[in-house]
Amino acid sequence: MAEFTIRPYGDPILRAKGEPVREFGPALRSLGEAMLGAMRTAKGIGLAAPQVGLSLQLFVMNVKDEDFQPVLDGKPCDPSDIMPMLLANATVTVPAGEPDIYTEGCLSFPGITGEVERVERAIVRYRDAEGAPHVLECEGLLARCVQHEHDHCQGVLFIDRMSRPHQLLTAAKVKKLQRATLAEIKAARKKA
Repeated sequence: MAEFTIRPYGDPILRAKGEPVREFGPALRSLGEAMLGAMRTAKGIGLAAPQVGLSLQLFVMNVKDEDFQPVLDGKPCDPSDIMPMLLANATVTVPAGEPDIYTEGCLSFPGITGEVERVERAIVRYRDAEGAPHVLECEGLLARCVQHEHDHCQGVLFIDRMSRPHQLLTAAKVKKLQRATLAEIKAARKKA
């Protein structure tokens, strides 16, 4: 599988809701491995398919958070036993709770961070590369990563979830990135 380039903000695919994954098996596993490779190269912990130009409800992650023990299919597990993960057609439920504010970044927004309010718990129903259904209950960094990547698959970006003051603080950088991305897309179309 070809290597992926992470799409920067301004690329329209980042605002589109991904299509459900319909084919499972070796090809999807290979796609997940390629996405993990792109994520590792960019030094990230999660990556959604739209970020590499694929309009799919699919994301990968490799989160090392030893402070919280996830529960997979009703059984507590060590995070290192389940990472990295591929999650297809995920639905995320965030239980009621007190939200916390954390500084988030995104591989599609290099050098831009902002405060995002999220509840540090999530229940995720998803399918793995073979199509088997699973339920993951998680907390902490893993729960925030799941919510962030799931948002990407819905066309929602972390800048949409930023506190208003951080949206204002980063507005100039975000607009500059968007203009540069649109100029690159326009130039690539002219060459084609």
